[in-house]
Amino acid sequence: MNKLKIAVQKSGRLHDDSMKILKEIGISVDNGKDQLKASARNFPLEIFYLRNGDIPQYLRDGVVDAAIIGENVLVEKGDDISIIERLGFSKCKVSIAVPKSSNAKSLKDLDGKRIATSYPNTVNQFLDKDGIKANLHIINGSVEIAPNIGLADGICDIVSSGSTLFKNGLKEIEVLLKSEAVLATSPRISNENQTLIDKIQFRLQSVIKGRESKYVLLNAPNEKLNDIINLLPGMKSPTVLPLATEGWSSVHSVINKNDFWNVIDELKANGAEGILVCPIENMVL
Repeated sequence: MNKLKIAVQKSGRLHDDSMKILKEIGISVDNGKDQLKASARNFPLEIFYLRNGDIPQYLRDGVVDAAIIGENVLVEKGDDISIIERLGFSKCKVSIAVPKSSNAKSLKDLDGKRIATSYPNTVNQFLDKDGIKANLHIINGSVEIAPNIGLADGICDIVSSGSTLFKNGLKEIEVLLKSEAVLATSPRISNENQTLIDKIQFRLQSVIKGRESKYVLLNAPNEKLNDIINLLPGMKSPTVLPLATEGWSSVHSVINKNDFWNVIDELKANGAEGILVCPIENMVL
């Protein structure tokens, strides 16, 4: 049987999160220590463990059919690669930072200055767009030290929590782009493997939707039922069941986790009681 080939980062947070979501969509992978390739037990799939920066070329050449990869890497090395799904994890920023003593407040303030970065293509895109001229020093790793040793006036690098910038006496002055893990496909993917990746994408969408939602059960007085239902649209509409106590109903629905507390406050204000909230593993729409 033909197998779908998916690349993931071979180590680090993106690797861990990628393997976690594959497990959540029901794919079991036997990956021993230091293996560069592993097969799934219950899906026609092979996982390739690769350096993040090498994955765009593997996609371009058709060595792998798809990849879970940081969007920032595709902006830098694979802007011709198609993104088919945003996965919502491993979020970070590609930012401009300068020494805390610097008067620079944006990328424009580094016109004519020196910028150290591991992302020259990304930086040049923004420099060209704004008509800024700067001297780029390309560094692979430890970019944050460049201003402290007099190599650069500012840096462009990935920022997650900002703690690394703080430790190196730097401050963020501009965010060039926000990034997260994405599912990307090769331009050379076969029709047969496209069918397999469609199945993977469908499962991923179900897990992602579940992560974004909460299942809510509550008791509502019947005279307030319409107001409460209007607060809980659900996937199509809430489920309403009569309670043994006359004049009360049980309402079951789904709400977006980002709206959770605001909705809960309004439900209570409209007389809802016994509100139970449960996580959702998957939502198949």
